[in-house]
Amino acid sequence: MNSRAIVPIILSGGLGTRLWPLSRQQHPKQFLRLMGKHSLLQQAILRVRSQELFQPFLIVGNEAHRFLVLDELAELGIGDATLMLEPVARNTAPALAVAAIHAMRQQPDAVILALPADHYIEGEARFLSAVRKGKAAAQDDAMVVFGVVPTQPHTGYGYIRKGTMRNMEGMYQVAEFKEKPDAETAAAYVASGNYLWNSGIFLMRADVYLRELESYAPDIAQSAKAAMRDVRQDGAFLRLDPKAFSACRSESIDYAVMEHTKTGVVVELDTAWSDLGSWSSLLAAGSQSADRNVTEGDVMVSDVVGSFIYSSSRLVAAIGLRDHVVVETPDAVFVAPMARTQDVKQLVAALQQQGRVEADKHLRVYRPWGWYETIAQGERMHVKRIQVKSGASLSLQLHHYRSEHWVVVQGEAEVTRGNEVFMLRQDQSTYIPINTKHRLCNKGHIPLEIVEVQTGTYFGEDDIVRFDDNYGRVDR
Repeated sequence: MNSRAIVPIILSGGLGTRLWPLSRQQHPKQFLRLMGKHSLLQQAILRVRSQELFQPFLIVGNEAHRFLVLDELAELGIGDATLMLEPVARNTAPALAVAAIHAMRQQPDAVILALPADHYIEGEARFLSAVRKGKAAAQDDAMVVFGVVPTQPHTGYGYIRKGTMRNMEGMYQVAEFKEKPDAETAAAYVASGNYLWNSGIFLMRADVYLRELESYAPDIAQSAKAAMRDVRQDGAFLRLDPKAFSACRSESIDYAVMEHTKTGVVVELDTAWSDLGSWSSLLAAGSQSADRNVTEGDVMVSDVVGSFIYSSSRLVAAIGLRDHVVVETPDAVFVAPMARTQDVKQLVAALQQQGRVEADKHLRVYRPWGWYETIAQGERMHVKRIQVKSGASLSLQLHHYRSEHWVVVQGEAEVTRGNEVFMLRQDQSTYIPINTKHRLCNKGHIPLEIVEVQTGTYFGEDDIVRFDDNYGRVDR
């Protein structure tokens, strides 16, 4: 390991609602494939993987997403990563604090790169060049932020005003951080040539970050230390003290430290970049047609201009739209003028207040053993499609209010039903009565797929009593 290399900290704790209904609390933006074949998290990993500039990366993520992250890593063939689990989301300042403490335990003078898991960056060479440029300043006590050279007067980003140029072109003292401006102010910023977009990517020594955090947000620094005091290794996971971390206030790196520090330096990042924080940003970053449309999936348009139209499961047809977003998923359709898409956060809040499951999860729900999705449901029935990964198994469980019929569509299933253990192959089926312990296991080499027909009076996930589980989810 190169002790002079940078430790990448990939911050993956976001719960993103601004891209609802694609991004939901149980499957947020960083796990979506919005720009190419890889998810945004995978793109962030590949950005720092196998580069001499970097040491092995650390991912800081929400505990609820831990198995999603492992699946993303497995797709890339990565089995040696470390994932630090946040018991609750507390924004980026606490997340980077616990990561910095961990990095210093490995190497006291570690230089860390805080990299959001859900951004799009085009042009790896320019990104790496900017990081190399900022490394020397970071080693010399500077807190480096990367400022994207603006291509338009964007009102959805914060800005950084450049101060005195440092000892090389493209590196400046930070004169001032600016909040998201109105259109007139943003136009003035861009016209002046003195402002850059705040990318939310930071480079600094771990001890410098903790020192500045202690100065400007001592309560966060103390909570991070307390959370790391009894950190526990659990396989690939590092588990923080849940009580101590939950007691920490939620704050961003920008507000907690960067807007106060006297050691801020901004390095220009002159490449296509987006935080993909809104439907309008996806329209801007996507491959546009002659009519400035971006379409994904089975979409047909006529006389449509400047719109983002997405289909995930069926034909979406549109006529006569101007500057709109239309997003279809199997259980929800979102339509809005592009100028109103930021209001989606209020819409999601209203759905949550009404107890609507669509606010938080998709019809396809991911579990550590695979996934399930609802096909049909009625008053006394619920039909699911279930896929179990090779070598994985569901918990040994029972239900008080429903029975289940399983039909194997693909692969071979080892079934535990009461005291019986038997195999089911393609086109074979079985019946699981109410109050009967049962388990489904895939010991084959291909994914196991079944159709499950539930009948009964209640189908909630809380009607699961677990007796044994490979993933620590045991009730009794």
